Amino acid sequence: MTIPLIFDTDPGIDDAAAIAILLTNDEFEVRLITSVAGNVSVDKTTNNVLKLTHYFNRPEVKVARGAEKPLVKPFKDASNIHGKSGMPGYEFGELSTKTISKKAVDAIHETLNSYDDKTTLVAVGAFTNIANLIQKYPQDLKKIERLIVMGGSLTGGNLTSVAEFNVFTDPDAAKIVFESDLDITMIGLDVTEKALLTKQSMSELLQMNETGKMLMGLFGHYQDGSDAGGKPMQDVNTLYYLLHPEKYQLEDLWVDVVTDGPAIGATVADILHSTHSQTNVHVAKDIDVPAFNAWYLLQISGISDGNINAGRLEN
Repeated sequence: MTIPLIFDTDPGIDDAAAIAILLTNDEFEVRLITSVAGNVSVDKTTNNVLKLTHYFNRPEVKVARGAEKPLVKPFKDASNIHGKSGMPGYEFGELSTKTISKKAVDAIHETLNSYDDKTTLVAVGAFTNIANLIQKYPQDLKKIERLIVMGGSLTGGNLTSVAEFNVFTDPDAAKIVFESDLDITMIGLDVTEKALLTKQSMSELLQMNETGKMLMGLFGHYQDGSDAGGKPMQDVNTLYYLLHPEKYQLEDLWVDVVTDGPAIGATVADILHSTHSQTNVHVAKDIDVPAFNAWYLLQISGISDGNINAGRLEN
């Protein structure tokens, strides 16, 4: 059984670590990849998706350019974490892939309605494209199996003291998404800041194959975590969860999103179930970290150098 999905992303170094699995694991049927402004501008995130579909020799995978700015809030990127291009450290060479003509929201709509079965959505950047879909094509919600998001936090932020980056980037979109009645699983900082790729794991990656070298070239510029303590693989968690949900501990909660004021971007959960009689999100609260590291190394080790379009490490 494969998982049919649409992957909405803003590469970004940890996005690249996830897309490396997405494009090489036969358990995923990739129906569409959409870009969004987030870690860097949408022009750069789109180009970074194309770099990866080229590198992994997947020209048949459809790529659509998405929203260039949040719904309301001014856009501010995370180039201080991911570098000016979003994916520095590896030269991918001349690209052989390109985007389709449709914009992301229309491409998602068309893709959802091109299949008889439902499609899983995975969103690992700002949720602008998903909010646009909900507003423009509300009838499409019935075609979505579930939505897995990387974002939010119950215990504090990484952009402000209370806000996680993806939600903070477009809190108005996150609010629309969380109130949409979609079946949503939120994998936020409560898990992803534990799911570190360890120093030992990174050492093994470097010696593994060309893809391991490519990823380590990127990780060398990833200004999140530390080489000693490990690097957080934020977005990889969405795929690991889809394949191994038993490795996570989840709790069903009602989660509100703050859209203005000093706590903008905060995801506020009704942990005591005191203000809401219903829940709207399955919230991941813990993960088996050693199993996560072992799985990631196994996935990358299985990528043959003969199946990629290798470039070179940047100086």
